[in-house]
Amino acid sequence: MEYKLTINGMKCEGCVNRINNVLSTIKGVESFNVSLETKALTIKVKKEKTLNEVITKIENMGFKVER
Repeated sequence: MEYKLTINGMKCEGCVNRINNVLSTIKGVESFNVSLETKALTIKVKKEKTLNEVITKIENMGFKVER
């Protein structure tokens, strides 16, 4: 399943790198792309439950995720 989310609060490539590092550790994430320009995360996951974990981890880093 592929989703497109908006991530508010990203200000630099460092923010993007932090999010990329977290996403790469989550089981069930098949692929992802984080864009600083559009504040968007395009992500492909095996189960919707995985998407909820992704959102929680990103928000725990201090960003706001919108579906």
